[in-house]
Amino acid sequence: MSAAFRKAAKSRQRPHRERAQPASRKKLGLLEKKKDYRLRADDYHKKQNALRALQKKALDKNPDEFYFKMIRSELQDGVHVIKQTKDEVTPEQAKLMRTQDIKYVEMKRVAEAKKIERLKSELHLLDVEGKQPNKHVFFFDTKKEVQEFDIATHLDTLPELVDRVYNRPTIATLQKETLKGATDPVHLKKLAQQRKNQYDLLKQRIEREKAMFVIAQKIQTRKDLLDKTHKKKVKKETVNSPAIYKFKFQRKR
Repeated sequence: MSAAFRKAAKSRQRPHRERAQPASRKKLGLLEKKKDYRLRADDYHKKQNALRALQKKALDKNPDEFYFKMIRSELQDGVHVIKQTKDEVTPEQAKLMRTQDIKYVEMKRVAEAKKIERLKSELHLLDVEGKQPNKHVFFFDTKKEVQEFDIATHLDTLPELVDRVYNRPTIATLQKETLKGATDPVHLKKLAQQRKNQYDLLKQRIEREKAMFVIAQKIQTRKDLLDKTHKKKVKKETVNSPAIYKFKFQRKR
C-alpha cells in the first residue's frame, strides 16, 4: 500500500468524539470517560471527606447530652412525635386578644357595609331591567274589561316599550322626540350582563357582611365566657347565630 493511499484513507476517517452525558443521568454520577478520570477522582475524594466528617461528629457526640427535644417528644407506634405545647395566657390577656379580634372583625364589617351602600347607589343607575319590587295594579269593574285589557294601549305607548319601566315614553312623546337610551340589541345584552355581575357582587358582599356580624357576636360570647360568673346555656350555637347564655346577676360595689 502506497503512502499516498494510506494518507488519503486516513483523511477520510471521522474524528473520534467523546459522547456527552445526558442531563437526566447527571444525578447518577459522572459518565465513564477516558479523559474524565480526574473529575471522578475529585468527586470520590469529596464524598469520602464528607463521610469522615460525619463519622467524627458522631464519635465526638456526648450520649448523655441533654436537649429539649428529649422531653418534647414521645413514642407513638414506634415513631417519635413532638408534643404540642399549649400556650399559657392569663384571663386578662385572653380578654384583650378577644377584644382585638372583635375590633378587627367589626372594622372589616363596617368597611364591607360602606361598599354595599356605594354599590347600591350605583345600581340605582344601572337598574334598567324593567323590574321593580313594587307591582303596578290595575282595577276594573267587569270581567270583560279584564279580558280586553291591553297594557300598551292603557299606558299609551308601544308594545316594545312596555317592559322598559326606566324609560317608557308615550306615543305622543315619540312623535315629538326620538327614543333616548340604548336600543341596539348587542348593547342591551352587554348592559344586562354588567347589571347581573353587579348584582352578584352585591349579593356576595351582603352575605360576607352578615357572616362577619355573626363572627363578631360569637367572639363576644366567647369573651364573656371568660368571666367566672355562674352562667347557664339557654340556646346552642348555630351557623347563623351564637350561643345564648344566662348569667347570674351580681351586684357591683
